[in-house]
Parts: sequence; C-alpha cells; structure tokens
Amino acid sequence: MNKTGLSERGARCEAPPIEWLMRLVLQRPELISLAAGFTDNETLPALEVIEIVRERLKNARQARSALQYGLTAGLPELREAAIERLAQADTAATGTNIKTGSAAETRYSPDQAIITNGSQQFLYLVTEALCDAGDIVLVEDPTYFVFLGIVQSHGLRCRGIRMTPEGLDLEQLETVLESLKKSGDLPRLKFLYTISYFQNPTGISTPFGTKTAALKLLRRYERAAGHPIYLVEDAAYRELRFAGKDAASALAVPELNKRVIYTGTFSKPFSTGVRAGYGLLPEPLLTVVNRLKGNHDFGTASLIQQILAGAIASGRYEKHLAVLHRRYKTKAKIMGDALREHFPASVEWQEPRGGLYVWARLPKPLVSGPDSPLFKSALKQDVLYIPGRLCYAEDPTRPIPDTEMRISFGSASDMEIRRGIARLGKVLHDLIDKPAKKRRS
Repeated sequence: MNKTGLSERGARCEAPPIEWLMRLVLQRPELISLAAGFTDNETLPALEVIEIVRERLKNARQARSALQYGLTAGLPELREAAIERLAQADTAATGTNIKTGSAAETRYSPDQAIITNGSQQFLYLVTEALCDAGDIVLVEDPTYFVFLGIVQSHGLRCRGIRMTPEGLDLEQLETVLESLKKSGDLPRLKFLYTISYFQNPTGISTPFGTKTAALKLLRRYERAAGHPIYLVEDAAYRELRFAGKDAASALAVPELNKRVIYTGTFSKPFSTGVRAGYGLLPEPLLTVVNRLKGNHDFGTASLIQQILAGAIASGRYEKHLAVLHRRYKTKAKIMGDALREHFPASVEWQEPRGGLYVWARLPKPLVSGPDSPLFKSALKQDVLYIPGRLCYAEDPTRPIPDTEMRISFGSASDMEIRRGIARLGKVLHDLIDKPAKKRRS
C-alpha cells in the first residue's frame, strides 16, 4: 500500500540525471561543463528576436492576438512553415519533389502537425497516448537519457538496439523482434525510438535506407503484435548539420510512412529559451495527442509561436542557422584538435559532422560512471562530462556498459573547450599510463 497518497506514476518518477549534473554546475562556478547539451550562448539571436517582437506586436490588434490563447495544435502559420521546411529538406535529400497538402493527400500536412513545448513534451505526449505500464519500447543503445526518464516514469520496459557507425543495427533489431514474438511479449511492444540525425549521445546519423529497412521490419511483425508498431523519429539535431549530406526522414518512405511519428524542434536551431518543437502524427494518434495536449496546457504560448513564425517568414531563422553551422563547425574542430593533443591514443572517438556531441570510448578496464575514479578525478580537476552509462536503458538482456562518456562542445567557450579537454586528458593519462608503467616494472 502506498502511504504517500501518490499515484503509481508519481511514486515511480525519479529525478532526471541532468538535475544533479546541473546542480554541480551551479554550486561550482569554476567548473568547466562539457556535459549539458546547451547551445552556444554568444550566438543566441537576441537582436533578431527584439526586432521580430516589434514587428509582430506593432499594433494593438496584433499584440492582443500574440498575447491571447491560441489553438491547441498551434499557430497555423507556424505549423505550415515547419512542414514546408521539412518537405523542402526531404525533397533535397531524395531528389523527389515532395509537396505539402491536406492530410488526405500526404503525410507532409500541417493538418497532422502539432506545436509543443519543445520536442520533449511531444515525446511525453506520444508515450502517454500509446503506452501503459509494463509495455515495451525499443531504443537505440545508447540513447537520449532524458527520454529514458519518460520511459521510467511510465513504468515501461526497454530493449536496446545496438548502434553501428551506420546507425541502427538492423540484424539485432530483427533478432529482438523475433525474441519478443517467441516470448509472447510482442503485443506489448508499442514503438521504436530513434534519434536519426547526429544522435544524442553518439553523433551517429542513420541513413535513409536503414530507416526504410527498419520500417519494413516493424511492419512485418505487426500481425503478431495485433496493433501498429510505430517508428518515432526524433530529428532534434537535423538542422545542426555542418558537414556531409542530409538524409531524408522516414516520412519519405512510400506506403510505410503511416507508421512514422516525426518530431523536430526550434529550440536547438534557433533558441533553447523558446522551448518549442513540433511533431507529425497519423490518425487516430493525432486526435488523442491533441486532447492530451489540451489537458496539459491548452496549447503552446502564442507569443513564442509568433516569434518563431516571424523568424521563419523574415528569413532570420535561415540566416541564424548559417551562423550556427559556422560556429559549431569551428567548436567541433577546436574540440577535435584538443582531443588529439591531450587524450590517450587508446581512447576512441569520431569527428562530429553535426549536432553538439563527441562520444568517447575508453579502453578496458577503465570505467566512466558517476562513482568511478575517472568521474571523481575529473571533478577534482573542475571538469564535468556525462557518464555514458546514463545513456543506456535498463535492458535485462545485457549489462549496462560503463566505458564511455559524452562530451559537449555546445555551450562551452573556445577556451573552456581547450582547458576542459586538457584537464580530462590529464586525468585519463594518470589512470591509463601509471598502471601500465607499474605492470611493466
């Protein structure tokens, strides 16, 4: 019996790891944080937003509209702009002219879109609409650790699908689906969650062909499941590409895109402070998520949506993206140069082509968890990273890996990146080189 009076979900809900990591930063101003996925502070579009607010609130009628409640699904102008940008990106990636229109004509429809308080709220609403406690979701191994908080609070079970340098491991995906079918658990499987562009935390992007193959696999097992199995594509970092070619979203897969739930964000590519994202859903899920959104907040703040719509319509959004691409390309190079200079050669990592992160794999037996000598020594050197184990779901079929770290170049200054990596490098050398010398002696 629950003596607290809390609901099962309330009693189950735990504080997200980012909470204590941020507390460390606030308590220790001298700490260099390479942990949080904040965006670059100096490039935030402050002047542009001031101009947009003046334009959008230039008379009392427009100001009242921006200061009043709006539609639960969001400002039509912003939904149309978001879907038009998505269609243009997929057109460029596929070489096929993808048009927007009504929901009866295409999945690229503003009618199927909803504006939310960041893509995080969208993921929460989708999970709430689809899942009951004890249900199963498939996640990338590793995955976005804040999403794992949603999973934990809803009492869901996870199965991890390995990440390869080319994205999802399709062979393991099929193996897991088959094992769930044989165990009788397939009816509890609701969706596969993938961060398909510059994945948080690994920085890996999943090619269009892999998305297509994943959708075909999910569809093959639907009959045994007895209900749709969705692919939830989180494209939060898609617009932060500064090298390489874009890949089309899973929405561009003909005939199978009715099983695609797509979410993007304006927070990472424009301003994290606006806390606005969007998603596209097929029916009947769209209606349910709209109702849940209405119960949450009646709709995302009208003023925020007006600012974003103004940014896109005026071209400021696109200009700001160009600034971000140059900035993050520079910061990624600074981090890469520092890693080559200061990290032991036995630490594995890949050059980022977009997003905000570098994923580093340590040589065994070194571990990186919050209780490890590495993490504690790094704190003593006033530098903070995300322990890799936080990015792995609780999956009963494998132990949680503990030999990786996520390092962010998003919010740290150029000098902080250099100093932070130098400090981490010193700690790593101390832990790797000194035991090796002892063994040789």
